[in-house]
Amino acid sequence: MSVLQATLPYTHTDDHFIDGTWQRSTGAGRTEVTNPATGEVWGSVPQASVADLDAAVAAARRAFSGSAGSPASGGSGWRDVAPAERARLLLRLASQVEARAEAISHTNTWENGSPVAETSKAAANAASIFRYFASLAPLLETSDIRPFPDGSAETVVRLDPVGVCALIAPWNFPINLVVAKLAPALMAGCTVVIKPASPTPLSVRLILDAAVAAGIPAGVINLVTGPGSLGDALVKHPGINKVAFTGSTPVGRSIAAACGSLLRPVTLELGGKSSALVLPDVDLEAMSKVLIRSCLRNTGQTCYISTRILAPAARYGELVDMVTATIAVAPQGDPMDPATVFGPSATRAQEQVVREYIRSGIAEGARATTGGDVPSGFDRGFYVTPTVFADVTPGMRIAQEEIFGPVLSIMRYSSLDDAVAIANNTPFGLGGTIFSEDPDAAFALAPRLDTGSVGLGFFASNHAAPFAGRHDSGLGAEFGPEGLRAYLSVQSVHRRIR
Repeated sequence: MSVLQATLPYTHTDDHFIDGTWQRSTGAGRTEVTNPATGEVWGSVPQASVADLDAAVAAARRAFSGSAGSPASGGSGWRDVAPAERARLLLRLASQVEARAEAISHTNTWENGSPVAETSKAAANAASIFRYFASLAPLLETSDIRPFPDGSAETVVRLDPVGVCALIAPWNFPINLVVAKLAPALMAGCTVVIKPASPTPLSVRLILDAAVAAGIPAGVINLVTGPGSLGDALVKHPGINKVAFTGSTPVGRSIAAACGSLLRPVTLELGGKSSALVLPDVDLEAMSKVLIRSCLRNTGQTCYISTRILAPAARYGELVDMVTATIAVAPQGDPMDPATVFGPSATRAQEQVVREYIRSGIAEGARATTGGDVPSGFDRGFYVTPTVFADVTPGMRIAQEEIFGPVLSIMRYSSLDDAVAIANNTPFGLGGTIFSEDPDAAFALAPRLDTGSVGLGFFASNHAAPFAGRHDSGLGAEFGPEGLRAYLSVQSVHRRIR
């Protein structure tokens, strides 16, 4: 397998982005970046020292408040820039991100193995997020006045930016899951320090380049790279006012505990184990066309996908056949090939996690209808053959735990109440899909699923609507006006009117 030519502006770097410039790291360690398709190291970044982290947070604080040395507009801070002006800069940033689409896509693919068919859309999606939050500027410019019940006074409810935010991103969607935090933070008037995941520290640098080109003031966005311990230090740093994190539930619990102790606001978008509930009237051909996008997007490395398929007993066999055939023929290979559907796992460690889950499914009695505990067929890279399991029961590990790989479990249900019970019988509550030819019946069923989002016949996120997890899937919401409000603090100003 040959990896096709790529555009990679960044490979081995020695700096962090602090106070508007790339500044040489004072840390001694380095993190290597490996191409999951080949297993070869192709890049590296520095691991920030305590001094680097302190400098990034200090720059963000100066830019936020406009204290001495801040280059923010007119001697004031980013928090004081008018919402309309912040929106104008976000629109410019969106255009600059789009101008870097190819480099973002290729760097992303070389970092985590996501097929270029997926990553080629990353810049456009990121730009769309910036533009959506820019459109919310009027929400920050409208006075909210509430009268006292006796009519003697009124309260002006003000919305202030919460302050300096720590944005900690995962490796599966390293661009869009940063921008989902960065865009509302900037629109709200906050400044940020970004810490990308260790396997994917390079593609996000192109967002910083775009920010400079767009004219975002120095210090408003800062970037430091390093291991998980750096993220922990950032979460607990005394100069941070809010934390936003996307990643695993265990790490999210640790961050929540730290923020709870510090009484620091936190948004957590965590794991999932979502279900595709298939009703007896399903059109299997129509379902097959959206199956991979809804259930195994990004080689199964997507938090909200419906990796559990709940099938009516009367149609179980034909649904297993459709799912098996659809997955078996989807091309797996070089992620730089636009025809590739399934790439490698993002890291060697993740490959081993996925393989262990496949072995556990077989040991517990599930039947692999395609894939299974078999060689990948590739002589290098972190590939796992996409696997479909039939005869899965709700108590199996593969039915309960997030795998984050190309593994689907198909379970049988006997009644609609049984299906709902199975769908809700996990610790998570992030996504879900209902497949039916009766849109009214599907819509009526959605509230019975204890999850933050439900797709009817497909699944996708909408930048204008909240994306929020329940239970072990997280706290708070991203996207929509709700995502903007997560970066705001309220102040009530009471005044007499007679």
